[in-house]
Amino acid sequence: MKKRKIAISVLVTALLIAWYAFRPERLFINRNVNEQFPQNGGALSQTLLSGRFHSVVHPTEGTATIYQMSDGSRMLRFTNFRTSNGPNVHIYLLGADDATDSSSVRSARFIDLGPMKGNIGDQNYSFGPDVDLSQYRAVSVWCERFSVNFGTAPLMLNQARSSSSSHE
Repeated sequence: MKKRKIAISVLVTALLIAWYAFRPERLFINRNVNEQFPQNGGALSQTLLSGRFHSVVHPTEGTATIYQMSDGSRMLRFTNFRTSNGPNVHIYLLGADDATDSSSVRSARFIDLGPMKGNIGDQNYSFGPDVDLSQYRAVSVWCERFSVNFGTAPLMLNQARSSSSSHE
């Protein structure tokens, strides 16, 4: 009887630790974001690259666009974005033209732009002007915990056009 109580206590403790470590509830809870395009003080920004997300491991949709801001910085913006949520999901600029599987991301060089802000909605990720966009031509929604590519947006050159801060 005493061994059974100890076994149950150990099992419950192990389950709680596993739940905390993997946070599976994040797979079922949506995190909505609605970031506005940054105001540039009336200055124009230039659209450099853009592409539509395609699904890899989880349904992923929306548009990824890279803008050159008037202060010289660059911004990756997701619009109409939607994917699955999960633990430890990051946004990567990939040193590849596309990634249709997870091994393509693992073998490519990448720049980690930080944790995904939300799995639904418009959001912005800033980075510096020193990134060579001829070398980084795709965006991946990457789950670091499980090493899987949720979805990828291959980026294409846009015609050099300026636009105001109403980028929707």
